[in-house]
Amino acid sequence: MSFLRSDTPADLLKHLILIAVLAAAVVFGFFYVYLPITTNHGETIVVPKVTGMNQADLEDYLDERNLDYLVDDSTYNASIKAGTVMQQEPQAGEQVKESRKIYVTVSMKNPPVIKMPKLTDGSVKNAQMILKSYDLVVGQLKFVPNIQKDAVLKQSVNGQEIAAGAPITKGTRVDLEVGDGLGNQEFPVPNLVNMPADEATTLLVGQGLQVGEIFYQSAPNGEADGTVIKQRPVPGPGTTIRMGQLVDLWVAGSAPLKAVD
Repeated sequence: MSFLRSDTPADLLKHLILIAVLAAAVVFGFFYVYLPITTNHGETIVVPKVTGMNQADLEDYLDERNLDYLVDDSTYNASIKAGTVMQQEPQAGEQVKESRKIYVTVSMKNPPVIKMPKLTDGSVKNAQMILKSYDLVVGQLKFVPNIQKDAVLKQSVNGQEIAAGAPITKGTRVDLEVGDGLGNQEFPVPNLVNMPADEATTLLVGQGLQVGEIFYQSAPNGEADGTVIKQRPVPGPGTTIRMGQLVDLWVAGSAPLKAVD
């Protein structure tokens, strides 16, 4: 046991060197021998591509590769077969350790039920955007006589009107009845000839008609400037017009100068 004696400074130095060597051996053995053995350090598996596979085939497929999976989400897509893996995490090609879980998103068999949105009283363009955001399909657009141009008047499914808030499955086709901007009420074409243009336009608006194009020309019979000398459609017995239709006017005189900004 003379080696363990530290009667001299040299003996003390040898003891310190021995302790340092032993400590280094313990650290090396723990990090480079023990941990790799117990944690399979450095042994990784390349994640295979499982998107597009059927969920029923996943367990055996991943078990052969020492991997596992967990369905963490599901979504509905009418164009994708139920049970199909749509997304995966980690992605294919990444390296993971054995027994790592692959988290997958799977397509649902039945579409989820949602509440039917309110589309009436809004524009058809807005209705189409709402339907898309709800994963509903724009069906038939039926334009009907109504002074509210491009306004959605009715929403229906399979020929039956559906109220806002009613249950409906995603992917359902929704038909829309839309106003064409023309009323269904017919009445005789008003006679605007020889009226001042401003009074004529006021009369048209009051009857639910629209002012079409205005043409200016010299008066054939000396009419005062600003007087309506011709119109289209021409009034007469049996000539009718519907609400919302256009009436073009020919006015005596020159077109007013446009203001310059």
